[in-house]
Amino acid sequence: MRTWIVAVVAAVLLSAVIGASYWSPAAVVAVACAGALMVGLGWPQLLGIPARKTLSTVISLAGVVAVVLASIAPSGMALAWTVVVVALGVMAVFMVQLVRGTGQPHRLESTFGASTGLVLAVFGAGWVAADRLSDNEADTGMMLVTGISMLMAIAVCVLPWPDRLVAPLGVLLAVLTGMLGAAVTSDVPLLPAAVVGALVGIVVVCFRRLVLVEGTPEQLPAVLAVGAAPVMASGGLVYFLEKMLLG
Repeated sequence: MRTWIVAVVAAVLLSAVIGASYWSPAAVVAVACAGALMVGLGWPQLLGIPARKTLSTVISLAGVVAVVLASIAPSGMALAWTVVVVALGVMAVFMVQLVRGTGQPHRLESTFGASTGLVLAVFGAGWVAADRLSDNEADTGMMLVTGISMLMAIAVCVLPWPDRLVAPLGVLLAVLTGMLGAAVTSDVPLLPAAVVGALVGIVVVCFRRLVLVEGTPEQLPAVLAVGAAPVMASGGLVYFLEKMLLG
């Protein structure tokens, strides 16, 4: 299995997000929008569902809108509009199926599959929201610690070992890497670093299982989508955890 290809895509996108967070808020928005487009353009192709072009447009647009709204929403309410974007996006997915007409093949699979991709794309707005937290705006190092924890989990997932070994090892090393990074960066508390490390580690190993079960896709858009998916999915989760743990 060429899991390393997917791992490289995930590592590059994650590195871009973390690097952008130390550059400017606009850079984070641009990278998150790129991630949303990667998921949007490749997810329908990955699943092999009908109406790919239309559904790709819906997924991509929802992700980009969520990212932009997260960047302009009031401080402390960065993801206030995310639920609305998801709701309207899912409605748009249903409308696409209605327009296709009755009796069309794979309508249920297409609806659920596209809705899942839409949620993944929208969750990428969490990286923008996390970057706007006061601790991250002050460049405390929390975003860097989060990034290296997730990169460690991605690196472990490339190992050609069974899931029963890779899954716990990936989560454990993500936690330890986060705690080590927090110890080196004295302004990052150990507990938030460990908890966030565990979360991103779990997300990454779960997506590794998905890749192994389904097989590495051949088409480039699908490869980009499955590589970007764990990074985008982690965005919203990272935001809520950091907001809760860092106050």
